[in-house]
Amino acid sequence: MAGAGLMMIIRNLLFYIVFYGGSIFYVIAAMLALPFNEEAVRRIAEGWSGFHRFCVCRLLGIKVVIEGHQAQGPVLYAIKHESFFEAIDVPNLLSRPVVFAKLELFSIPGWGRAAKAYGAVAVARDQGATALRTMIGEAKAYVKQGRPLAIFPEGSRMPHGQQPELKSGFAGIYKLLGLPIIPVAVDSGPLYHRRWKRAGVIRFRFGEVIPAGLDRDEVARRVHAGINALNPPE
Repeated sequence: MAGAGLMMIIRNLLFYIVFYGGSIFYVIAAMLALPFNEEAVRRIAEGWSGFHRFCVCRLLGIKVVIEGHQAQGPVLYAIKHESFFEAIDVPNLLSRPVVFAKLELFSIPGWGRAAKAYGAVAVARDQGATALRTMIGEAKAYVKQGRPLAIFPEGSRMPHGQQPELKSGFAGIYKLLGLPIIPVAVDSGPLYHRRWKRAGVIRFRFGEVIPAGLDRDEVARRVHAGINALNPPE
């Protein structure tokens, strides 16, 4: 047991040194490209996400397993949120996704501009109908480009085993976008802790396509069940 604990510490130290040290170069590259080429910014962001997956697998000893299938064309992916792993992995997991992110994140110097260049929609909670229309308008513009959308309908990270209700605004976004939904379950919580991360298997499970046009209660029920398929209640 002592040997296993020492190996976990070594793996984590290597991960933090390599991933965060390497991330500096991606940030610098994105800042340099930002004034000139948004496509380059998107490629850098995708490269950083792929670099993170490489470090997770090779240094932490975590195997990532994908179950189920993605859809062709624009769709809204509703993703379970247990750790920073899936938040960073989304550009690697999906094909050029546009992510709904908290409005507060866009005020971070540099990050906000880079997120806009990559393709992200600010979620302005409790700011009224005008903010909602702006958010939906931005999302629909990306849909016209053929890009999928990704959202964490629980709003923030939840410990493994917890199944909170979806945020109230999720059903409104679903209705106004008029897109089918694919729920995505993930069980990263037990392994990808904030400090000491453990070796093992993280699974993504793509659920069945949920069609557009369902009523609020039905879509909430089906999405809630789908994103918690790998997350049995404690």
